[in-house]
Amino acid sequence: MTEERRPEGPTDGGEHGGDDAGSEVLKSFGKQLKIFRTLAGLSQAELGGRLGYSEALVASVEQGRRIPKEHFVEKADEALEARGVLAARREEVARVRYPSFFRDAARVEAQAVELHFYDTHVVNGLFQTEEYARAVFGMRRPLLDEETIEQRVTARLARQEIFSRWPAPLMSSVIEESVLRRPVGGRAVYRGQLEQLLLLGQKRNVELQVMPLDREDHAGLSGAFTLMETSASQRVAYMEVQNVSRLHTERKQVRDLEAQYGIIRAQALTPRESMVFIERLLGEL
Repeated sequence: MTEERRPEGPTDGGEHGGDDAGSEVLKSFGKQLKIFRTLAGLSQAELGGRLGYSEALVASVEQGRRIPKEHFVEKADEALEARGVLAARREEVARVRYPSFFRDAARVEAQAVELHFYDTHVVNGLFQTEEYARAVFGMRRPLLDEETIEQRVTARLARQEIFSRWPAPLMSSVIEESVLRRPVGGRAVYRGQLEQLLLLGQKRNVELQVMPLDREDHAGLSGAFTLMETSASQRVAYMEVQNVSRLHTERKQVRDLEAQYGIIRAQALTPRESMVFIERLLGEL
């Protein structure tokens, strides 16, 4: 299998992520919504009333300026008697919630039966609280507008539905100590994030480990990465830096990273020791 690479390009501008492909998806869906609304003889305000949304939001969706939530898409299909035409585009529209460089990884993640993370700068997105995620996006440079931040936060939290799946995917994570000592978002947000990690560490399908700063031998100095395996036994490695990402499916590349991750886990604190470490950090607050 060959390596896939997401093309570089502007991904953080505008109201819906800034990439042309995503913009076209939203505009196309908006046109379809308007056609069905017009055929039903409803104004934007009337449709909004039936769906429980404002007239302004309906207008923004029809103009391709807002990413509708899945609930909006499903209810609109039902209210406008679109016979599944709008609902069929639910997943396509949902993918636009993610920046273009992450969409392929999000697709694989949703199918994964195993997920393994090595994180060096921030807590992994699947483990973030809403407040922590909002703080992370708020620190992005160039700055993201408020609507994009909220869309990204919503999309990140939606990914966490993976924890309610059954069979539950097997997860492990090695987090650098420096990540856990960085009070992203301030004291209250920082405390909430540490508490979230303790709760996740108690799940039977999740193992969290901390890589201490005092380790003299460290196999992870090349940077963060994610390893995933799908239900079809496809093994994938994902790496991202500065909005440029690579999704590797070539077996040798993935195997090398799997071996590296095994060494990183061996060098880190055990899951039990890691929980004690995080509890100690909380006690210092």
